Amino acid sequence: MVFRKLPGVSASGMGLRLSQKFVFLIFLSGLVTLCFGALFFLPDSVRLKRIFLSKTETQPVTVGSGSGSENDAREHLKRPKEQDHPRAMTSTKGDTSTKLKSLSRKPAVSREATEERLAGGRAQEDLTLSRSKTESATVPDSDANWDTFSYDKFRRCLLKPPLGRDGGRPSDPKTTERRDKVKEMMKFAWDNYKRYAWGKNELRPLTRNGHIGNIGASIIDSLDTLYIMGLMDEYNDAKQWVQSSLDLNSNGEASLFEVNIRYVGGLLSAYYLTGEELFKTKAVELGEKLLPAFNTPTGIPRGVINLGSGTSWSWGWASAGSSILAEFGTLHLEFVHLTELSSNPIYTEKVMNIRKLLNKIEKPHGLYPNFLSPVSGNWVQHHVSIGGLGDSFYEYLIKSYLMSDKTDDDAKMMYYSALEAIEANLVQKSPGGLTYMAEWRGGILDHKMGHLACFSGGMIGIGADDGAPEKRQHYLDLAAEITHTCHESYTRSATKLGPEAFRFDSGAEATATRLSDRYYILRPEVIESYMYMWRLTHDPKYREWGWEAVEALEEHCRVESGFSGIRDVYTMTVSHDNMQQSFFLSETLKYLYLLFSDDDLLPLEDWVFNTEAHPLPIIRKNKHENPPAN
Repeated sequence: MVFRKLPGVSASGMGLRLSQKFVFLIFLSGLVTLCFGALFFLPDSVRLKRIFLSKTETQPVTVGSGSGSENDAREHLKRPKEQDHPRAMTSTKGDTSTKLKSLSRKPAVSREATEERLAGGRAQEDLTLSRSKTESATVPDSDANWDTFSYDKFRRCLLKPPLGRDGGRPSDPKTTERRDKVKEMMKFAWDNYKRYAWGKNELRPLTRNGHIGNIGASIIDSLDTLYIMGLMDEYNDAKQWVQSSLDLNSNGEASLFEVNIRYVGGLLSAYYLTGEELFKTKAVELGEKLLPAFNTPTGIPRGVINLGSGTSWSWGWASAGSSILAEFGTLHLEFVHLTELSSNPIYTEKVMNIRKLLNKIEKPHGLYPNFLSPVSGNWVQHHVSIGGLGDSFYEYLIKSYLMSDKTDDDAKMMYYSALEAIEANLVQKSPGGLTYMAEWRGGILDHKMGHLACFSGGMIGIGADDGAPEKRQHYLDLAAEITHTCHESYTRSATKLGPEAFRFDSGAEATATRLSDRYYILRPEVIESYMYMWRLTHDPKYREWGWEAVEALEEHCRVESGFSGIRDVYTMTVSHDNMQQSFFLSETLKYLYLLFSDDDLLPLEDWVFNTEAHPLPIIRKNKHENPPAN
């Protein structure tokens, strides 16, 4: 008996005096309290903790600074299993859309999608993964009467009509012919998607069937592209599908990042371009379903969410359950517009909390590592990349400033401080004179640049005019140099298409030295920089480079029933990967179309493009109200 070991208890019985009983009860209650309280100090992943504690996490709390734990010896990001092709999905761009533009970008996307966009890995093979759930969270109550946005007022704040004169059609016959060719490519890709994969996320053009997933990624991603190209029958088919078939209550796991940039971004863009209330309603409804992912101790959202239940968790491959910079850093544009449309400040509050935390914590050499704990708010390891896992975070800083009508001084300060650190630590010049962005692992440079990082030419270009006066020309020159390097990665391949990653070591110059980096999955980032640099400089070489890409796509990626990525850009005997990515329709073809259009088609004075190339308007708060821009 336990009682026999207590002082004052006889061996022959339980004769306790009243005072002894009182002392014993105090001791026993203290012991129980201590054991239960210890549960709160268990690691976040401990199963026992979930049994006793509410599955709804607390709202954001103040987080102290610190660099967190790190492991500089190895990279924790794992590529998904290779299946029938040498591709794996990532960001943002993040080693990402997150441009994590390193997942192959997919919305309600699976791990492979996010890994590819984030990691610059292979294109995903399955948008719906098996998952391990963590905590569920509740969505804040929304007020159905918050609808105060006026579409007419918005249109009067535009400086120019969105579609320009005659739809932005150029006067030059040669450029017009090239633009018409891009439009034909879009119609061909769309028609085959509709014929063989309608409602699925993507088309498999070789087997003529749909990619797993019934949430129409290619439809949402194509809405604005079809509209600006004047493909109105196709646009109306897409709109009808959104109205009748888009299911926002799926219980499958989805990437927060991908759902935001593809679906929320695509619906927002379609609404602003057309005024169709359907798109606004769906965008706000979907935005509300993303809010539970932010219910963490820091307010840094977890990367995966079940849209039906609100359960959220971190990617299994992310180091120590961390969130990814390019994923949680690529929400600002869309969430600010969700507040604009709904008059609900919760969306802006969520993304401003992320920015507040990032401003508070220590940054090694001024750089932002790619992995952050949503529990502690500290960096998990010091891996920095302007490609996968990091990319679109930086893009959204300068674009937040531009989208605010240049009033978001905090975003401006963060962007130019980050750019200064990037120049000091990552920008390198090869022996052959090529400027590139290396990756940084705890102070050690990896002389590799991913295709995803090639968006940075355009990013640095659009931010050049708002930098310090003495650095504006420098930034424009830097943007041109990076874009030139990315063009070289195309011209040095047999197919004239660029590899997933290229290196600058052991004698290599802008070429892939590993078999696993030789694939091309219809990515847009190089063409994106061509488009921006054309608009900023009107140097005809950017249109010529764009046309080279069109010819290469037609020769090597066009198949009988759509477009497909290829496994090796260095061989003329191409092997196709059987995937027509949705971002090919949303980004690659849209940027080509804009490259061969007049600048008044979606003019940069009025629009910014999210990391999936969905145009969002600059928010002017009626400050420059003009006659309606028709």
